[in-house]
Amino acid sequence: MFAAERRQLILEMVRANGAVSLRELARVVQTSEVTVRRDVRALEAEGLLDRRHGGAVLPGGFTRESGFPQKSHLATAEKTAIADLAAGLVEEGEAIVVGAGTTTQELARRLARVPGLTVVTNSLLVAQALAHANRVEVVMTGGTLRGSNYALVGSGAEQSLQGLRVSKAFLSGSGLTAERGLSTSNMLSASVDRALVQAAAEVVVLADHTKLGTDTMFQTVPTDLITRLVTDEPPGHDDRAATELQALADQGVQIAVTGANGSPGGDQVPPSRRPQLPGPRRGNPLRPTSALSDQPQPSERARVADLRRR
Repeated sequence: MFAAERRQLILEMVRANGAVSLRELARVVQTSEVTVRRDVRALEAEGLLDRRHGGAVLPGGFTRESGFPQKSHLATAEKTAIADLAAGLVEEGEAIVVGAGTTTQELARRLARVPGLTVVTNSLLVAQALAHANRVEVVMTGGTLRGSNYALVGSGAEQSLQGLRVSKAFLSGSGLTAERGLSTSNMLSASVDRALVQAAAEVVVLADHTKLGTDTMFQTVPTDLITRLVTDEPPGHDDRAATELQALADQGVQIAVTGANGSPGGDQVPPSRRPQLPGPRRGNPLRPTSALSDQPQPSERARVADLRRR
């Protein structure tokens, strides 16, 4: 493939998806990441896109939201590994909320094996993944269907969450920075995500490395409300993502990182750039990050039992 054809394809991918990792671009155009990085620099010099945290985004700093078909094909191995690791945070008999997104959909598929679980969600895809799970109760919010991501949004969704209390909220988004926290490109989705956060004692963000350092229009979860981030290991050349992880850890976010090449084997950053992970904060009953099977405290068990009785 000639350079002009390759760069045109790269540009079309970025325009279609809003943000694409170098790894994914290299896979699609069937060349090395070194070559793709050179193409991205050339396109950036023409003002056609911006380089960002090991990938490329639409120019202007704020990425737009991609539709579900595009998102479902991005960073699939990373999302799978993140979902595997995050599933270890959920205990039998818990009540949790799970927001909309392709990564949370992967998590839901794994939660189908957790007995006695109650899952509150505004995502049709999450509900579908759990529809035939034995001993898992699914509670859906009300609201208006947003077809681009198969999620229920609006005042109906937000009102149905009032008075709810669960142990954990699992959320995804379009971008994550230490400065603003989790963000998304849609106002209605952001508003429902904020309501989900208010219902939970702990907030767990699921975000692959391509979202680290990306800032989008509407803030959903400020950094000081994020209990834990589950992410994948950034590529070796992606210093920006590693710096963002360090900044998040410095602000008290507990970081759980999958193993190399997207495998779910570990929860630590590589030694050369490992953040000093903080202990528990804001009164949340969490163990250190290496202990992924946090047991709910008695007060949490009471809240879960109360929710299930209702």
